[in-house]
Amino acid sequence: MDPIKQSSSELVFTVRRQKAELLAPAKPTPRETKLLSDIDDQEGLRFQIPVINFYRKDSSMGGNDPVKVIKKAIVETLVFYYPFAGRLREGNGRKLMVDCTSEGVMFVEADADVTLEQFGDELQPPFPCLEELLYDLPGSAGVLNCPLLLIQVTRLRCGGFIFALRLNHTMSDAPGLVQFMTAVGEMARGASAPSTLPVWCRESLNARNPPQVTCTHHEYDEVPDTKGTIIPLDDMVHKSFFFGPSEVSALRRFLPPHLRKCSTFELLTSVLWRCRTISLNPDPEEEVRVLCIVNARSRFNPPLPNGYYGNAFAFPVAVTTAAKLCKNPLGYALELVKNTKSDVTEEYMKSVADLMVMKGRPHFTVVRTYLVSDVTRAGFGEVDFGWGKAVYGGPAKGGVGAIPGVASFYIPFRNKNGENGIVVPICLPAFAMEIFVKELDSMLKSDDAPVISTNYSIIRPAL
Repeated sequence: MDPIKQSSSELVFTVRRQKAELLAPAKPTPRETKLLSDIDDQEGLRFQIPVINFYRKDSSMGGNDPVKVIKKAIVETLVFYYPFAGRLREGNGRKLMVDCTSEGVMFVEADADVTLEQFGDELQPPFPCLEELLYDLPGSAGVLNCPLLLIQVTRLRCGGFIFALRLNHTMSDAPGLVQFMTAVGEMARGASAPSTLPVWCRESLNARNPPQVTCTHHEYDEVPDTKGTIIPLDDMVHKSFFFGPSEVSALRRFLPPHLRKCSTFELLTSVLWRCRTISLNPDPEEEVRVLCIVNARSRFNPPLPNGYYGNAFAFPVAVTTAAKLCKNPLGYALELVKNTKSDVTEEYMKSVADLMVMKGRPHFTVVRTYLVSDVTRAGFGEVDFGWGKAVYGGPAKGGVGAIPGVASFYIPFRNKNGENGIVVPICLPAFAMEIFVKELDSMLKSDDAPVISTNYSIIRPAL
């Protein structure tokens, strides 16, 4: 049972890109200013998030060129999603708004001298030559006054292609982005309008008047980095870990019987948070946090409208000391994680929006923090431009965000043995990754009755 499946990161190939162009909506669209919500425009979402989908050749598509098909579909979709063709401006109180200018989204056409098969049996992060497959056009990555989407379609030598996208996260969360990508896929397959029409309605997630913080939000605590524990950016290692049915069963054995029916998300989050903390070896008495992204769409009464594509999630947090997390049985971490998810209610979301306005839109806490986002049900891999579902669809890498190394995604994945499971990209300094791998392996490969490690005396190597 080896959960560590590194992608063919040694693979090197050449990507030839055409000059980037702006794709504007196919028809005239309203020239107006649309305010983002007070959930959208918090500091922790002011970054670009990369997504990548790989597609096989489909002989039924004949001589259709995926670049031409997708380009045409994008301009048609932008008629409905015209705010994406605008630019962000900042007003009083750092309030973000979309100036619907119809300037367009950035589009790059490319060809790569590589086949899909050369990427290996199992497509998963880290992807080789990612910076070539999703090229960072100089001057395009700012939050304000820049394209809100960058899309690159790269043809492969085998007839397959790669659809890569970079989104300004203040505009949408994972469900919102998948909604847009699905609409592009529908238009590419001949639809005259998306099956789900976009709904703006961002005022639903605005602060109240007057704002009043009614819930506890430790996810926004101001924590000084007294001991230099924000992860260093040099010497970072990216690896992916696969958790199929056998791996999940092996980890469940570490839980007492009354907790074994927990969700896979809760189990993996508890295990990874604990292993990661052991690997980074913070001061035993210092606080450590795990932030669990929770989609709040259904937690409103009535629920947010179908078609809402703004950010509609919270970062509820579990907090404990490093010593308690690492020395207690796994059930301790699990109970903390389980409790966080139930925190998110309509009132909680309103309280977050109020906090944003009252405190100047703070960034969530990053000191000694691990953030996890479950996109197993988001539907990235279901997006079909006419060539069928993606071979891989989802986040392009782990560790993204304003503070690299903090975040992991749970991505649906089928391994080469045909097992369905979850792949999790992890980003850690090299010294910590070695310890993380050993700690996780010891849990997965323990044949005896599980013995909970209390080995929390690993010496931190000199950085």
